[in-house]
Amino acid sequence: MPNVIAPELFRFLRELRANNNREWFADNKPRFREAVQLPMIDFIETMAPWLAKNAPAFVADTRLNGGSLFRIYRDTRFSADKTPYKTNVGCHFRHRAGKDAHAPGYYVHIAPDEVFFGGGIWAPPTPVLNRIRDAIVEDPGHWQAIQRTPAFVEVLGGLSAAESLKRPPRGYPDDHPCLEDLKRKSLYVAASWTEEQVCAADFPDRVTEAFAALVPLLEFMVNALGLDWERSRDPIFAATAPGG
Repeated sequence: MPNVIAPELFRFLRELRANNNREWFADNKPRFREAVQLPMIDFIETMAPWLAKNAPAFVADTRLNGGSLFRIYRDTRFSADKTPYKTNVGCHFRHRAGKDAHAPGYYVHIAPDEVFFGGGIWAPPTPVLNRIRDAIVEDPGHWQAIQRTPAFVEVLGGLSAAESLKRPPRGYPDDHPCLEDLKRKSLYVAASWTEEQVCAADFPDRVTEAFAALVPLLEFMVNALGLDWERSRDPIFAATAPGG
C-alpha cells in the first residue's frame, strides 16, 4: 500500500498547538485541508480494501464530515480548556451498527510525539459493556486465549491500560479469572509508532498488521453484542448509545 501522509501534517499540528485560536486557523484553513484533511481521507481510502476483505462490517467512510475522520473542532461546552481545536488527527473505522466512537472499531491517532493505532471499544454505555462482560464470564478461556496469541502479544503488546472500577462491577463474581478485565471501563489495544514511521511507505501495511492482530478481539466483542462480522443487524446500540 502506498502511504499518503507527509511531514507537513506534523508541522501543521505543531503550529496549531502554538496558535490554537480561530484567527490563525482561519488564515491557515486551506493549508489544513491540503496537509491534514485530504491526506487523512486518502489514508482512509487506502484502508478500505483491507477492511472490506477482512472485517466487512467495519466502515472506511471517506466523507469530510460525518465519516471515519474525526472533526478537528473540540467540544468545549463542558471543558475548562476552551481552545477551539484538537492538536491531533484521528480516524475511527467503526462497525456499521455503531452510531459513535463507543461502538467496537479500529482507530488511528496521529499527533506530534504521539502516534498509536489499534482498536477495541472505548468507554461504552454500561449495557453495551455488560454484554461483553457477560461473554467473558461465559467463556473466559476464549477471552484469555485471544490475549495469548503471538500476534496480539508481539504486535499490540496486550490490552492497554484503561480506567477501571475499584471493585468488581455489580452482579459479577469477585473471584473470576478475568476479574481485572471485567473491571475495565474500556477494552482496547494500541501499538505506538513514530512520526518518521508514519511518513514511511510501509505505514499502511503496519496499520493493517495491527488491525489483523485485533481481529479475534473485535470478533469476540461483535459476537457478544449480537452483531454480524460481515454486515450489521439491528443491535443494542440504537437504544443505548448517543448519536455521533
